[in-house]
Amino acid sequence: MDIFWFLTFAVLLAGYFALEGFDIGLGALLPVLGRSPADRDRLVGAMAPFVLANEVWLVALAGVLFGAFPVLDGRALSRLYPLVVVLLLAWIVRDAGLWFRRRADGAAWRLAWDGALWAGSTGLALAWGAILVAVARGLPASPLDVPAVAGGLALLALLAWHGRTFAAWRLQDGPRGSGRALLLSACAAAAPAVLVMAAAAGHMLGNAAPDQTLTVLSVMVVPAAPILVGAQVWVWRTFSRGALPTFF
Repeated sequence: MDIFWFLTFAVLLAGYFALEGFDIGLGALLPVLGRSPADRDRLVGAMAPFVLANEVWLVALAGVLFGAFPVLDGRALSRLYPLVVVLLLAWIVRDAGLWFRRRADGAAWRLAWDGALWAGSTGLALAWGAILVAVARGLPASPLDVPAVAGGLALLALLAWHGRTFAAWRLQDGPRGSGRALLLSACAAAAPAVLVMAAAAGHMLGNAAPDQTLTVLSVMVVPAAPILVGAQVWVWRTFSRGALPTFF
């Protein structure tokens, strides 16, 4: 059972970066690709319908960490506390920018919330990069150092490429074959998570919850997995084609 839940955690983490990664990357590129209000509206309209569905992966990831690896959950939160705080604040700021930018008229209002969307997305990429580096290093006592900054910048660049590839595919700024490029960038965005999970496999398996707990967790969670997959498929079938929504 511990192997099953470790693989579940790894798949959720990789899926989060493959899917939510383009939202984060596109938000970080908003000032670059969205030179005018109309351009920014198109970019946000392309990514926004996917945000909530993609964030479900992170919620499920946190649930699996808490239920299947409770010891590691407490240890990670204590060692990574500054980075987790930055991550949560960036998440709130990014989502606030996304949902409030069209709640009132006015260029200043829209520009301010577009700035929040950019800042939150950039903060998410930097925080996640630093967290992955810290996990790969065995949760050092001081997670904010030069390797953490380098990891954050590297992940920011990787997710920005993923976001640009998604924009080219969804907005048809490139050839329709850009679907293959999007698949490639999604795999690249998930690669750091896969590598970190491979490095941490032994430690995680040695700190899994008892088999009885994992069995009960399986009975509770596994039946909900088809709902998660079905919701993802519905979102992509509904919003990956046709006119862009205008209410974001």
